[in-house]
Amino acid sequence: MSLDPDQHDDTDALALAHDLRLVIGQLKRRLREQAYLGDLTWSQVSVLGHLDRQGPATVTALARAEGVRPQSMGATVAVLEAAGLVGGAPDPDDGRQTILSLTAACRDLIKAGRAAREDWLLRAIQTTLSAEETAQLAGAVALLKRLAAS
Repeated sequence: MSLDPDQHDDTDALALAHDLRLVIGQLKRRLREQAYLGDLTWSQVSVLGHLDRQGPATVTALARAEGVRPQSMGATVAVLEAAGLVGGAPDPDDGRQTILSLTAACRDLIKAGRAAREDWLLRAIQTTLSAEETAQLAGAVALLKRLAAS
């Protein structure tokens, strides 16, 4: 009795998806360990990441992007402002709104965190992988980019 080749491919793809999810989770945790976040919560880090990637925003826009109520986002932003990580300026189109952006100190902190994570990855690649494995990893990164874009 032979197995259906399509069923075998589906089983292999499911196992690969499972393994990939686990490995990406482990890699994310290792990368997080490399950047000191101080006493920031993950929701605060997420807001800083949003402002870094998307640029200045209002509390309302941040709340919408993060899927929380504006009141909750206001509390998160207040902590970030008190820590000197974000600052606000009046919206030129609507003076009732405040446009929030990252402070220079926060940008420096983000830059240092990225450098620490990239340095860890560089050292891990150089000390763990052979030249051939490094080339294979480069090919895998191209495939992961395609997956992420799908």
